[in-house]
Formats: sequence, structure tokens, C-alpha cells
Amino acid sequence: MDIELARKRIAELSEQLNQHNYQYYILAQPLISDYEYDMMMEELIKLENQFPELILTDSPSQRVGGDITKSFQSYPHRFPMLSLGNSYSREEITDFINRVKKSIGNEIEFVCELKYDGVAVSLHYENGSLKQALTRGDGTKGDDITTNVKTIRSIPLRLQGDFPESFDIRGEIYYPRKSFEKLNAARAAEGLQLFANPRNAAAGTIKLQDSSEVARRNLDCWLYYLMTDEGSLKFNTHYESLQEARKWGFRISNNIALCSTENEIFEFIDDWENARHELPFDIDGIVIKVNSLVQQKQLGFTAKSPRWAIAYKYKAEEAKTSLLGVDFQVGRTGAVTPVANLEPVLLAGTTVKRASLHNADFIAQLDLHYHDIVTVEKGGEIIPKITAVDLKLRDKNSQSVVFTEFCPECKTKLIRKEGEAAWYCPNNEGCPPQIKGKIEHFISRKAMNIESLGEGKIALLFDQGLIKNAADLYKLTYEDLYGLEKTIETPDENNPGNTIIRKVSFKEKTAENILKSLEESKKVPFHRVLFALGIRFVGETVAKKLADAVLSIDQLRSSSYETLIAVDEIGEKIAASIQNYIEDPVHLDMIEQLKRAGLQFNQESKIQMDGPLNGKSFVVSGVFSVSRESLKEKIEQYGGKNISSLSTKTDYLLAGENMGPAKKEKAKKLGIPIISEEDFYQLIG
Repeated sequence: MDIELARKRIAELSEQLNQHNYQYYILAQPLISDYEYDMMMEELIKLENQFPELILTDSPSQRVGGDITKSFQSYPHRFPMLSLGNSYSREEITDFINRVKKSIGNEIEFVCELKYDGVAVSLHYENGSLKQALTRGDGTKGDDITTNVKTIRSIPLRLQGDFPESFDIRGEIYYPRKSFEKLNAARAAEGLQLFANPRNAAAGTIKLQDSSEVARRNLDCWLYYLMTDEGSLKFNTHYESLQEARKWGFRISNNIALCSTENEIFEFIDDWENARHELPFDIDGIVIKVNSLVQQKQLGFTAKSPRWAIAYKYKAEEAKTSLLGVDFQVGRTGAVTPVANLEPVLLAGTTVKRASLHNADFIAQLDLHYHDIVTVEKGGEIIPKITAVDLKLRDKNSQSVVFTEFCPECKTKLIRKEGEAAWYCPNNEGCPPQIKGKIEHFISRKAMNIESLGEGKIALLFDQGLIKNAADLYKLTYEDLYGLEKTIETPDENNPGNTIIRKVSFKEKTAENILKSLEESKKVPFHRVLFALGIRFVGETVAKKLADAVLSIDQLRSSSYETLIAVDEIGEKIAASIQNYIEDPVHLDMIEQLKRAGLQFNQESKIQMDGPLNGKSFVVSGVFSVSRESLKEKIEQYGGKNISSLSTKTDYLLAGENMGPAKKEKAKKLGIPIISEEDFYQLIG
């Protein structure tokens, strides 16, 4: 086939596949079988491989993924992506309605919509083609996830009909419940850590580097708000805009109601409180918006949310059941957490058998006894929580729940540190759950990001004696990994009394992927290596501040207590924890092994010690053309210091739009110079 015939056939196939996507995902009226669709897609991909110069950015072949995104670049939103104010009572909804009426009169029409429990996304279209998809980020800038979003088949790559030349549309990417259950079942079979809920799974999936893996996970998306430059819309209401957007190819929910009275709004809320459990996806409330676009503009925005919309969130569901017993679990830090074993009870569509008890103080506060009738509440997590005890139904002969004195795993006597609620097992280097937990933290995505390993595989490697700490991972060979297998039994939360039996095994591809990921992790920067070490109280932010201050692990070892507490955000407790960790011979030995393995234990300074902001302290407040974090990084880069509140020691208040008037007044009262973003750039030259 010559190139012109190929061009013509690619155009035909693209048009047909786009139409079939619309029929299937938007109208739910497929015209051809899945097999016929797959054959057309296969022909398109084959032609595009043969003539790569003919591949279009909005080709239906983008749906299958394949591109690798090593990092997600941040870009500014064309329109600020604010969050909604949340309410949990009818009184707050009434107050919202009254505020709106007081501002713009009594003739108000509202739109009620479902509040989807997923990940917010902003899609930008130009001339009918999807150009960019951004996460919410900090509201002013978001991460570019366009490559991954193109794999979601309900999001159109090319529109049809009479659409504006340029616009944004906001929506929610979510995991359908069936797809989520299938994903967790597959992860369990691989020995990987399960996602806590569909929302977390959607957030993790949309930031995967491999778009073909995103395509396999079957995410979906509802769109719910259209945004364009002023004057480019041909309609007057939000409701009209959604009906038009549906005609262009967007997936817009039919579960929308126009309401003129407070009673109609509450009727919609009440209808969905129980009906939401019949939906194939999760919602956690109802969104109420002013319908008129002119009135929306009149009402405007606060610094964080629109004044013309509010979210009503449903209360977490509750049920009563009997407490059968209490298990004590050990985490990676040695903290011992009590977990209640319950008489199975149906709650929010699933059978609940276990619930969190938090700590010893929580048990004492409830005065918990065995066989108590307890109230269990389930929010968005897998493990629900006990919130109350029905004392009237307590058996007078029942025994109190007593927190264990000894570690349930290694039998070491527990200790409780002054000022802390948790009890700890002090056997840091010999308690199996602590060792495995530390290694699991080390390989996690925000730390070393070692893919293909997970909780089940770490447990198998530990049980086989192949790893005793994180450094041992880098000594693993193909021969160590290939063929390893273990059968794991876990309780089936959905079928009380049953267990799920699964095999964790290392096949050829698995072993190769683990070794490849370990090698890739040697490029991870120093601040993430520092976070991966699992030093108590040293989270992501503190690890980055610490790395920027000390520049190397050797410098950290020689840093005095006074030097450490001088670092921004490091107080006495964190400084003491860092010193305790770095002075431990076991930890020093592991660090030396990790050094020899090739991990990054130093970095170049980004800070100008004699910079134009040297010794100056800043408070940053308001909305800017870039994120506040970006401005704070620049302040530190040029020798300045960020502080959280205004005082006589503050040198500048860097003020953006929508900054609170109280902060501005306080700065004036204290005589602190108030500078704009433009002034700031002049300061740093």
C-alpha cells in the first residue's frame, strides 16, 4: 500500500473507531462486536507502524498506551482549579442557599449532581482535539498526565458537533468497583500490596510511568464542568453547557437535577443516600451549584473555593456488632496497633470482620470489654473503625480488653515513650514485622520506587533468608530469585470463615524486572534515599530539607545537634531521632553497604550561600502565576528562609492574589514590607 492509500485508510479507521467509542462509552449503544472493534484497531495500529509519519496525536490507537513517562511535568491551569467547600449538615446547606440569595436575590435555580470519589482532572481541548490533561496539583499548577488520560476510552480524543475553538472541561477519573476488585485480586496473586480503596487506586494508576499498564486497568471518567474564555459560550446556564458537552462526545451523567427550592435539593440528597450503594462506582456526597453562569460570575470565588457551589458529604455508614477478640499488629516503626475481630456484619455493601482500635488510650477511653456490642463506622478505607460501645448491652461478667505487655511477634517487652500514645517493640533489628516493614518502605514509590516488588515478595525473600535489610536487596541475583514460590492464606473479607489461597512466585520475567528495577533505583536522588532509610519522623519534606542542608550522608554524620535544629522544619525531636539513627552501628553498616551498591548519598548544592536573599525570611501567601512551592524553592535557592507566620523577625510578605486581609493588616502593623511576585523576581535579579 502506498502512503496516500494508507493516509486515506487511517483516516477512515480513525473516524469509525472514534464513532464506535462514542456509541459504546457515551451512549451505551454499541453497533459492532468487541471482536470487530479489535480487528479495526489492529489494522489501524499495523498501518501506523508501517507509516509512522501518519500517526495523529488524537489517533484512537493512543487508547492502548505504550509511551513511558519518566517524570510528570507541571503546567499552570488556564483557570484556577479550586476545591469545593464541604458540608456535613443540612443547616450548612441552608446557610449556603441563604448566602447566595442574599447576594443575588431570590430567583435562583440550582443544579444537584453526584460527588464522585476519584481523582480530579482538567482537560484542555483546541479545535476539537484533546491537547492536555492536568491533575489538580496545588490549584494553580497541575501535573501533565495527558499520555495516561488518552488510554481512558470514555474521554474523547476528538470531538464532534459545534464546540468552542478552545476550552477546558473538568471531571473525575475513577475506578469502577468491578475493575477495582479485579485489580486487587491480581495484585494479591502477585504478592503486591492491595489498594485501600478505588480512589487510592485511581490516584496511583493515573501517575504510572507505563501508559500501556494504565490502559489495562480500565479507569473511567465523568465530566461535570465546562470552562471557556468569556463570551465564547452560546448558553446561559451550567445545565445547558453539560447537555451540549454530551453532544460533543463527553460522558456526562444523567443523574443531575434542576432544583428551585431547598426541599427539592434535600429530596435529591435523600434519594441518593441509599441509592448510591447500587451504583457501579463510589460517590461520597452531592454537589450543589448555582445554575446561571452570570450569577456564578457575580458570586465569584474565595481563595480556595467557588462561592456558587458546595458539597454535601454523606456521613460514614455505621453498624452494630459484637467484639470477639483483639489482635496486636507490629508496624515498621515498632508501633503496636490493636485491631478488633468482630462478628461479621454487612456495612456499606461489604462484610466487615475487623476494625481499627488505634492505641491503648483509645481502648481505655472506650472502656472496651470482650463481647461488647460496638458501633462500627466505615469511611473510604478497607479497615473500618470502632466509634462507640453500647454499655446497656454489656454482660456484667465480661472481661476488659487489656493492651498487651509484650510484642506479639518477638515477645520483647513493649515500651512507651514519654508524650506518645503508641507502645513500641524496641527490638528494631530483630523483630520480623519491623524488618519487613522497613524494607517495604524502602522500595515504595515515593522512596526508591523499586517496581515488581511488594509486600508478599518481600515476605517471601525474608522468609527464605535472602534479605535481612534493604542493602541485601542489591546482593540478589537471578539465581536467587528465579523459581521462588510460596503459598499464602489470607482471610476473605467478603466471605466470612473462608480464606483466599494464593501463590507468590518468581518467574523468569518477574526476576528480570526486579533486578532491572533495583539497578534503576541507583539513580534515585539523595533526598529520596534519605527518606527511604526510614529514619523516624523524617518524612518526604524533612528529607528534602535535610538533604539540601547537609548535601551528603557523610556531612550528616558529622553534623552536630545544633546544626540539625537550625535546618528549616527540623525541631528537637526530629534532630534527636536523626542522631540516634546515624550513630547506630547497624545502620552505619547498612549505609556503607548501600554506598558500595551505588546508591546516591550526596548531591550538589542548589543554594547560593551569598545569594541576594541571604539571611532574609519570607512569608508567602496568596495565589501566584506559579505554585507557592516553586516560589519557596526559589527563596531557599537564593539564600533566603521560608517561615510560616508573620512576626517582627519577618523581612518580607510575598503577597499574591486572594491573600487574606488579616495577614495584610498584620504585616502593615508590624512594618513588614509587602512585595508582589514581580517585586520578588526583581529582588533575585
